[in-house]
Amino acid sequence: MSDTGNLGSVSFFQKNDTVCPVCEHKFKKEELRVGGGRLIAGPLGNDLRRYYEASKKFGDVYPLIYYVITCPGCYYSALTTDFLNPDPKGLDGIRLEERQRRQAIEIIFPNLDWESLRTLKEGAAGYFLAVMCYQHFGPSFSPSIKSGIASLRAGWCFADLHRRFPTENFDYLEKIFYHKARFFYSVSVDREQTGEESVNASMNFGPDVDNNFGFDGVMYLLGYLEYHFGSQANPEQREQSLTNARRAIARLVGMGKSSKNKPSVLIEKAKELHKLLGEEIKD
Repeated sequence: MSDTGNLGSVSFFQKNDTVCPVCEHKFKKEELRVGGGRLIAGPLGNDLRRYYEASKKFGDVYPLIYYVITCPGCYYSALTTDFLNPDPKGLDGIRLEERQRRQAIEIIFPNLDWESLRTLKEGAAGYFLAVMCYQHFGPSFSPSIKSGIASLRAGWCFADLHRRFPTENFDYLEKIFYHKARFFYSVSVDREQTGEESVNASMNFGPDVDNNFGFDGVMYLLGYLEYHFGSQANPEQREQSLTNARRAIARLVGMGKSSKNKPSVLIEKAKELHKLLGEEIKD
């Protein structure tokens, strides 16, 4: 049973305890409220992020920060769908890495309060920690794409923090996590093609919490991230990477023409990206 609490709030804490599967620490899980004008959907970014307009009553609301759970006791963190059921084979590794997780976060956010209503800082930290923890999940859990999604969302959180606190260097962390997202999206596609790591078709690929663009979104974002954050140190490798990305985007655009099931907004963005990739390859 959940606490109905103050209907004028953005979120609430569940009455029942959540028990961490790693350290058995008990805590109250925070849930996002919906309705009542809390979420006013705005435009969809080219990175497939949904932006929201601030409401007069609730101000800025960031839904994505409620879709990652972090244990206040040991800093184990994962997407809400995985938190209670981590890979049993990875539990020892997660436990052994507790000190590293704490140190990594405390350098950036020295005074987080995991027991109070969360803010963008706890959201960013939660996704940062999730990327660390998913390295201990086996192939059947699709850890690469989940690390990619967590990295991308961490980048979004740090981007918002930079807008709020422009002198705190959060834009540096934003770029780092965009680069991490590019790496994990690339690894995920490679491992899926070789059969090294399964990708569960029933999972929510997001990348944001309001739309599930499926594996089509993965292929689009791989091209987007390669274009914006791929290495430019070696021109020949850069050209090959962009050519591969453009080929994948071309297939997506082609399938969109022959299928009414493809989201039109994704197909339009894929067309724009296909053009940009072609122009850089030509140059």
